[in-house]
Amino acid sequence: MTKLAALLAVSMPGLACAEMQSLSESELSKVNGAGIGLVLEDFKFAHGTDVENGQIFRIGGIKNSQGEDVEIVVNKLYISGAGSNYGETLTPVNLGRLVNPYSIDVVDGNDIGVQDKAVLQFAAPHMVDASQGYDCMSASATAGSGTCASRPASADLPQGERPDIGLQLNLTVGDQDTANINIHAQSAVIDGSYIRLWGDNERKQMVGQFKLNFYTPELSINACDQETAVCGSRIVMQNFALELALGNSLQPVYFDVDGTGNFVLEVAAIQQPGAGTIGNDGLRDSSDAATWDFYEDYYTNPDYRSNLTIGNLSVGDRDFGSGRIEGMLIQHLRIETKDLAQ
Repeated sequence: MTKLAALLAVSMPGLACAEMQSLSESELSKVNGAGIGLVLEDFKFAHGTDVENGQIFRIGGIKNSQGEDVEIVVNKLYISGAGSNYGETLTPVNLGRLVNPYSIDVVDGNDIGVQDKAVLQFAAPHMVDASQGYDCMSASATAGSGTCASRPASADLPQGERPDIGLQLNLTVGDQDTANINIHAQSAVIDGSYIRLWGDNERKQMVGQFKLNFYTPELSINACDQETAVCGSRIVMQNFALELALGNSLQPVYFDVDGTGNFVLEVAAIQQPGAGTIGNDGLRDSSDAATWDFYEDYYTNPDYRSNLTIGNLSVGDRDFGSGRIEGMLIQHLRIETKDLAQ
């Protein structure tokens, strides 16, 4: 049986019977509270398509560039303890701990570089000091080996706090034969990840920051024919580590819907320095100090950059070795959905 623990802590200087009053964002930013903590113990989740009983998770209304209908059915989805053998053997897992839970909170924007705003934050367990944490990748990590708080399964903690996660999608395009796409991650860790949301008064849009840390000893992808169950070669990425930073205090992510009903996601370009504020030699001594410091922080702050590391990439029985992308800075990004039926 899954145990659910929710922690709620807010600052309550006193109780009084009075009419509720609205607060400005500046006033809300001063609210002090610990928010809501979420811990799941002995948790196990599995979804499977059952057409006869109406259990179908279907995504429709999509067309490809040729105007053909695209239908996606989530055949299987599971969250389990480590060692599930690609979802064949599901066991319980713990998600979060009372001392470091998943959390929902309203934080003071001034503390995270978002001036005079109350920021809604959804966060995974936070990173800890390396002397207390666990290696983020190793399924046999011990205390003091890394900065991740989530503990791997062990004799003392058989459930562990690092789930196996899997997904099977059935993809149908027009009249073509359907295919299943299978994605599996073993002993996954997302510590240090968060989503932060607030409002921009000038642009009248929702704004946010997105940080995704995803570590797994093995991430695998393959495709199978739904009729024959014959599968293609499995793509395996061992020691996969993704640290994605989308939006920051200087360049947040803007969410919008345009006049045609299409979704728009944008990371605006960083502002250009004013004429003469940066010296011809690019050095601080010949530049406006505040302007130079602004761009120095922007280009050197590791929190603004994304990294991807793959210990080994293999397709079937062929190895292609390791690869990595380090220090990627998203200076401008705009994503728009399009209705191909129009």
